[in-house]
Amino acid sequence: MAIPIDAIRAIHNGFRKDMAAIDSAAYTAARGRDGLGPVLKRFAFFNEILVWHASGEEEAVFPELESVAPLVAEAYERDHRGLDSLCDLIRQTANASDPLATARATAALNFHLGIHLNKEDAHLYRIFNERVSLPKQGAIVGKMAQKVPQERFPELVGWLYPLIGPDDRENMTRIWQQVMPEPAFAGARKLIHAAIGNDWAELTRRIPELK
Repeated sequence: MAIPIDAIRAIHNGFRKDMAAIDSAAYTAARGRDGLGPVLKRFAFFNEILVWHASGEEEAVFPELESVAPLVAEAYERDHRGLDSLCDLIRQTANASDPLATARATAALNFHLGIHLNKEDAHLYRIFNERVSLPKQGAIVGKMAQKVPQERFPELVGWLYPLIGPDDRENMTRIWQQVMPEPAFAGARKLIHAAIGNDWAELTRRIPELK
């Protein structure tokens, strides 16, 4: 059964895969094979989602965690500020048309983001899952989801679903199915179908009621 925290894990996996692709593209640009334009376009949206996610954690997850595990969240909030600095650096180097400096910055962000997400999954969200009730977890994940502007939701689905694997797709879809009103989920269903194309058959095999 999918639980609220599975939605966060799916987003984390999307971040990992997209950031690795952005870093690879920046490295290719630094070697003179491609321009920085596609890297910047991809990074701009990635950064927007990262900000939505981090602000959702800081406003919804961290205060609740503080009440059941004091001082744990502080280090992760500091991580967020470090990630903000690296994102600013990528924009600065790219705007200066410096492919080598941009590639160095994306490599640093890829490394630090990976460590941050791994720590959250192994430590912060393990405590969160053990000490916060499922109903509260659901409400908190719902608050995090509200950080995504409603009109941008189709872009989020189009970004996330191609990046994540079958288990994450199933969990995220089941969670949305549980929490969304039927008309809203019907719209999400169409967006998911469009985002994953031929992989829709595997998702409907796992969740037959989607057919």
